[in-house]
Parts: sequence; C-alpha cells; structure tokens
Amino acid sequence: MAATLQLVLEYDGTAFEGWQRQPAGHRTVQGELERVLGELGRVERIMGAGRTDAGVHAEGQVASVRIETELDFETLGRALNGKLPRDIAVVACRSAPAGFDARRAALGKHYRYCVWNGRLRSPLREAKFLHVREPLDLGAIARAAADLEGRHDFASFQGVGTPVPHTVRTLTRVQVEGVAGGEVVFDFQGDGFLKHMVRNLVGTLLEVGHGRRPADSMRELLAKLDRSAAGPTARPQGLTLVSVRYPDPLPGSPSEEPS
Repeated sequence: MAATLQLVLEYDGTAFEGWQRQPAGHRTVQGELERVLGELGRVERIMGAGRTDAGVHAEGQVASVRIETELDFETLGRALNGKLPRDIAVVACRSAPAGFDARRAALGKHYRYCVWNGRLRSPLREAKFLHVREPLDLGAIARAAADLEGRHDFASFQGVGTPVPHTVRTLTRVQVEGVAGGEVVFDFQGDGFLKHMVRNLVGTLLEVGHGRRPADSMRELLAKLDRSAAGPTARPQGLTLVSVRYPDPLPGSPSEEPS
C-alpha cells in the first residue's frame, strides 16, 4: 500500500555532512533516513523542509515521504527509531495528503543559534554552542536585531552557491536572550531563509556585540545588498532548526476538498 508520510525528525548534526543526500562515502541525514526506510518498504520520494548544513542540528525537521509499505504509521515510526542510528530520531510519524511536499508547503521556520559567552571553554556545550570568550554587549545586539525584523531584501546575508528567484524574506521574530558571560540564545522566525542566512546574521550581530559595528547600522547594511559588507559566517554547531510551520489542515487534506 502506497502512503504519504509527514515525519518530524530530531538529530544531532555533528557527524553529518548536512541533510541532503550526497555521493557514497558522505554521511547525511537524508541518506540515513532513505537507507532505513528502504528496509521497511519501497521509497518513491523523500523531501526535507530545510537543507540543514554540515554540523547543523534539528529539533523539528520535517520530511515528506512517499512509500509503499505494509506497516501502519505507528508501527513504522517505532521500526524507524529501532533501526536509525543514535543521532537521529523520529519524533512523529503521521499520515499526510498524497501531494504533500515538506519544503513547498512550509509557511515558515524557526531557527535558534546558541552562544557560550563564558571566559573558559565548556566541553559539555562544545557540540551545540559557539564559544565566544569576549563579553558581549547584549543591549547593542538587541537594538540591532530589532531592525532586522520585517520584510527586507536580505541579499547582504545570503551565502553563495544557491541561486534563488529573489532574496526578499520576512522575519517575524529576531530575539536575543541570555546574559553576557553566560549562555546567549538567538531566535529567528520567518517565512523563509536564504543559504547561510541565520549564520551570517549571527556573525554580524556578534560584531555589534563586540563594538566593531554600530547597533544602528543594520538598515544601511540591508540596503547595500552586498554580502561582503556583512559580518563573517558563524560556525554551524550553534545552529538548530527548531520547527517548521504548516497550514492546518495540510493542503490536499480531505477537509479541504469541496463538498
């Protein structure tokens, strides 16, 4: 029996070369998922909501899967968790409409970037935090972050290598919480993100926090549409895809069909 699934996945990205399948010899989240699903049925199609980079983690990555299997959804979810490696888990396995595409149907995403601002390194935070020793001015960072909210052209924060029709995105929330000298958390929510966009935003905001860039410079930086004008790309280990937002019900669900 052919079925379309919505899988919600959690993974530690440390040992992966990103989400997207790559040639043999490169370990990816999609590759591991396809390998295990292939043991439980015939996989026709799999699509992730976001192509997380090497070293990036997820609490709520979403994948759409078209598969032929004799297993019900609950049994399939348990079987996947029994066979997947320890750094990937299926948080939820649900039925989805036949045409569901996890990437195209997404309305928005929530990313979180974690910084350890302690003077000494923290081995227990090594895999999930960027270590920044110099104390940060969180007030200045918060003022700069506020100017990033809204609908803007984020070309100045786009990584090279992924052509897109346009670079305009809407950030509905850019929030910075924590304490200087301790844990600092950056939250970004929006309708879409460009390649390396969150990491480039964090790298730039950290320059503000170090006094190397004025807090009121974000609007001018956005207007330049020039990647070289922004800060460096923050390392991947601090980044986590927290969740993906979808319509409720999903497009194509029976409740959406005309009577």
